[in-house]
Amino acid sequence: MRHILCLLILATPGTIAFGQNKDLDKKLKGFDAYVVSVMHDWKAQGISVAIVYKNKVVLSKGYGYRNAERKLPVTPQTLFAIGSCTKAFTAAGLCLLEEEDKLALDKPVRDYLPDFKLQDDYVSANVTPRDLLCHRSGLPRHDMLWYGSTYTRQELYERLRYLEPSKPFRSTYQYQNLMFMTAGLLAEKVSGQSWENFTRDRFLVPLEMTSTNFSINDLQRATDFATGYREQHDTIRVMPYMNIDALGPAGSINSSADDMSHWLMALINGGRYNNKKIISENSVRQLQTPTMVGIAQVPVQYDESFYNTYGLGWMITAYRGHVRVDHGGNIDGFSASTCFMPKDSIGVVVLSNMNASTVPAIIRNNILDRMLGLPVVDWNTRFLNERNKNKDLQARIKKEEDDQNRVKDTHPSHPLTAFVGKFEHPAYGVVEITSDGTALTADVHGLKTKLEHYHYDIFRSTNEKYFDGEKFQFITGLDGTIDEIQVRLEPAVKDIVFKRKWQPLDVPAPTLANYTGDYDFGGNVARVYIKETSKLYLFVPGQPEYELAATKPNEFKIKILEGFQVKFEVDASGKARELVSIQPNGTFRAKRK
Repeated sequence: MRHILCLLILATPGTIAFGQNKDLDKKLKGFDAYVVSVMHDWKAQGISVAIVYKNKVVLSKGYGYRNAERKLPVTPQTLFAIGSCTKAFTAAGLCLLEEEDKLALDKPVRDYLPDFKLQDDYVSANVTPRDLLCHRSGLPRHDMLWYGSTYTRQELYERLRYLEPSKPFRSTYQYQNLMFMTAGLLAEKVSGQSWENFTRDRFLVPLEMTSTNFSINDLQRATDFATGYREQHDTIRVMPYMNIDALGPAGSINSSADDMSHWLMALINGGRYNNKKIISENSVRQLQTPTMVGIAQVPVQYDESFYNTYGLGWMITAYRGHVRVDHGGNIDGFSASTCFMPKDSIGVVVLSNMNASTVPAIIRNNILDRMLGLPVVDWNTRFLNERNKNKDLQARIKKEEDDQNRVKDTHPSHPLTAFVGKFEHPAYGVVEITSDGTALTADVHGLKTKLEHYHYDIFRSTNEKYFDGEKFQFITGLDGTIDEIQVRLEPAVKDIVFKRKWQPLDVPAPTLANYTGDYDFGGNVARVYIKETSKLYLFVPGQPEYELAATKPNEFKIKILEGFQVKFEVDASGKARELVSIQPNGTFRAKRK
């Protein structure tokens, strides 16, 4: 109780309509105590809440700490990362461009981005902006492509063509951040502005969202911003910010309860804010029109809310007989919920500085029950019970799977040094494996994990934050070296395959000259020669010339032929006397003429 009372004191006053409307006073009676109790149950550090009714903000308030170590309280102006609540702004931006006849939501994306390409040619030619905004491209998440990477927005876009789909085009709702990033690039191409500047000029400025920004770099320059936290083994820890500027249109906005209340007010009032048109009523209607059935395979769990659908950047469902339009947001250290009920003129935003927290949804539902004048459902107890049940179940399943699958007392087929190197996938980029002599470490574009031996040539991640026990399977090539790594970075498709990225040795031209000459394969003469002063080539009659890349002293790989190697056997002076061609179909020797 002392803890709760302390937190109650930290409920910072904001814009509150109490006393102006007795009905609202009655509905929100005891709300502060409820928020603090929920925060205590879930170890939430800070919460900021805004409630909009018709054209007024009836509550805007902060609870707890934006920085627990320094005891800095949350205010209605505290900036939080809103994660995927950003998507609604990107979707609204494309609708705005359609209003101005600058694009059509149902024409192919290639009409505006001619180089747009996915793995399937038909899908590439037929994807529309509407498809981008409602998660029906056929691609699963593939989030490990962008998460933690340093790729630019353009580089991510160019890698889409190498991503495997998991469902037929337009058949299934599959949440997809990279398609919203592409929607942002589309807005850039059509508007002639960066997505950030376009969104600022067309939404943030007219909505008077003066504190809202687009990057954690800008977040940390503000005077009132939240530190992110996560719970790990029942301990609350600071969680480092994750820069997702490249993926910005899908989730990089940082905002406050005060600023977000302006956005909700416009959506509730047909696209108008302070009697100014921000976006047309027709566009607001499009955003909240069901376009895809969302997560249809999940059984209905609660009678109050069921049958989720997805519009354009918003989820639409029935909540206790009322239309609810909402979207969650989660990024490292932060969780958010933005919601409005168009027929009831109610808007709610709940921002939290806890990673993957259920608290925003619990508080949102409690507010809706109160504002609708319905008997309050004990969502907190429901979700606490679900968390405890799932936590125990998942831990048990994971342990049972490992116990059943693991083969004990096995050893890697190679010394640890043989596993070291860089391995590359055309979309996901490079995995670098290093060794300290006793263990391996994997670095997936900046996300690092120690690898413990699981069995045979399979190693398991020990990093709970990024890979959570994921297994790295090392594959031996035909030449006996570790040639590739297979990792299930996207569970909906086949394992992602990273091929060894050979780093050619820099061989001096005088050494290369030792290998030049004609080599006799039983009457068929091949020639080795130097071009461009420092490149070694092999020419076999009837075939194209092949550039050779040095991998070890006297050993080369044929650059464009997988599994083909050339070794030179040399005399004491270093001159080649024999060429050994190692191919998938055999080994062939040729004497130097």
